[in-house]
Amino acid sequence: MATTPFPRALLRLNGFRRLLATRLLSQLADGGFQAALAAYVVFSPERQPSPAAIASAFAVLLLPFCLIGPFAGVFLDRWRRRQVLVKGNMLRLLLCLGTAALVAAHAPTWVFFTAALMVTGINRFVLAGLSAALPHVVADELLIAANSLAPTAGTLAATVGGGAAFVVRLALPAGAASNALLVALAGLGYAASALVATTLGRDSLGPDRKQREAAAEATVRSAVAETARGLLDGFRHLVHDCRPAARALGAVTVLRFCYGLLLVVLLMLCRNTFAAPSDQSAGLRWLGTALGASAAGYFSAAALTPVAGRRFTVPGWLTICSALGAVVTAALGFFFTPWPTMVAAYALGLLTQGAKISTDTLVQSGVEDAYRGRVFALYDVLFNSALVAAAGVCALVLPLSGRSVPVVLTAAALYAATALVYGATRPWRTSPNATGCAQPSHPPPDHHPYA
Repeated sequence: MATTPFPRALLRLNGFRRLLATRLLSQLADGGFQAALAAYVVFSPERQPSPAAIASAFAVLLLPFCLIGPFAGVFLDRWRRRQVLVKGNMLRLLLCLGTAALVAAHAPTWVFFTAALMVTGINRFVLAGLSAALPHVVADELLIAANSLAPTAGTLAATVGGGAAFVVRLALPAGAASNALLVALAGLGYAASALVATTLGRDSLGPDRKQREAAAEATVRSAVAETARGLLDGFRHLVHDCRPAARALGAVTVLRFCYGLLLVVLLMLCRNTFAAPSDQSAGLRWLGTALGASAAGYFSAAALTPVAGRRFTVPGWLTICSALGAVVTAALGFFFTPWPTMVAAYALGLLTQGAKISTDTLVQSGVEDAYRGRVFALYDVLFNSALVAAAGVCALVLPLSGRSVPVVLTAAALYAATALVYGATRPWRTSPNATGCAQPSHPPPDHHPYA
């Protein structure tokens, strides 16, 4: 890909550049907002954080993707997508300013979470709108490259936004005012995204008038019901006609649950064990280091997984990632000290993302094209629900210190069980052209909107 002209060809397109800038500014603000939420929930000096509070934060961040995501298209086919980007981001600006005022005023936690849930709920529509608008600004022959470049750049922007917010928070005095400022700054990022979106034509991102009128003929209730039936059809196809992809989805869901358990352990260790509970700055530094190590693991997986997939086959690499997850967790997870934890954060970031890339590839190459979108919508729900479920489990059993041998042991055992159960199906013996599914009529894309 590095030797092809696709990136340069894409960036020559005025519409693509503007849509990409809209995405980058929006996801930059997303990263800042998520960091502000973490700082408020975990590192506010006036609060005593708990696994239950962290579970609530995970629910706020991820449940909109689980509950709203599959049905966002029902509304995106009725509204001008350019207006979704403009008005959605402006509404998030207003919500961020209101949320910042709530934080500064020491409002009850449930009020803050309600406002934050609205911000992240709108985010589902904006991200789906960005993906749906892409074919309107690039030619068909560049669409695969655009689907690879735009979401990856957006993920990087969110990482940069979160890191920048942590740096700003460390430079500010501890207190509600600092957390409120971070939320307000995220709102300014949404405003900038909306302003860039206004430079796109009002009808340039679709759907066209005939499509909107056709969509409007059906009631919202019937459209939602049809979407639900479509998701059920996708599930049936996956289970009955495409078992290799179904097994991979099951495996990656368990791995995501393990990662969620260990992520909550990490948050509590950084807050209450690696530094004095009264020293929020030291805790934030450890958390920033761990998240940076995990992000480095994610990007390492992007480079390593194609090589490992060719060497071991894609299903074989997924099995290896599961087995190595058990080894890393058992070898480093019981120290409950900073540097072994940082090494584990890097390794588990690499293995988790390697498993996800492998699963993406198996679903893209194995699921029939007519069902692929619905299967990826189910994938999105499973992937995010697993993290919320893991946080819920930690809310029940994890101590405030984060030191819990049973939780770490459970994660290691689940990693090992996944490797054994998934590996027992001998997935590596499956040739690239014998997936057990009806073969798609078109080559699979390099990337999908949920990555």
